[in-house]
Order: sequence, then structure tokens, then C-alpha cells
Amino acid sequence: MNIMLVSVTERTREIGIRKAIGAGRGDIIGQFLGEAVFLSLAGGALGIFAGVVASRFTIAGVVPQIAPYSIYLALAVSLFTGLVFGLYPASRAADLHPIEALRFE
Repeated sequence: MNIMLVSVTERTREIGIRKAIGAGRGDIIGQFLGEAVFLSLAGGALGIFAGVVASRFTIAGVVPQIAPYSIYLALAVSLFTGLVFGLYPASRAADLHPIEALRFE
């Protein structure tokens, strides 16, 4: 969520321009929520990949097994995390007034 809040702060002028030319609240929320979900799913996919690669090694005589449901669960948790922690920054971005956002430095 902190990364997305920083992203909103850095892109305040962009948000102001988009709102000034007619972007609605849903457009702004969709942009930032989509970005948050994409980032969290990409991180989840990289984590799953690292887990699958690490499971190929025998550790102290124990051969790790991957349960297929755990991969789906990891992706679901990643998606949920992106939605929940991306919602506040997205709504904060959508609440900016165009004039104040364009004046922001």
C-alpha cells in the first residue's frame, strides 16, 4: 500500500490532467487498482516460481512436495492483497480535485 501511495503522490499532475479532460472517479480507481493487482499478481507468480524451483532440491534427505491447491491459494491471496491494499490509494487518487492536482509540485 505504501508503494501505491507513493505512486499516487508522484503522479498527482497526471491524475489532475486526466480528471481535467473528463476522466471519472471509476476511471482513476480502475487505473490504480489495476496497477496494484498487476503488481501483486506478478509478485505472487515470482514467489510461486521460486517455490517450485526450490522444491526440486532435497533438503536433509527430505523431498519437498507441492500440493496443487497451494499454487491456486497463493495466487488468490496475492490477488486479494492487491485488491485490498490498492483500494485506499486508488480512492485517494480519485478524490483529488483537478485544480489542486495540477497546482501540485
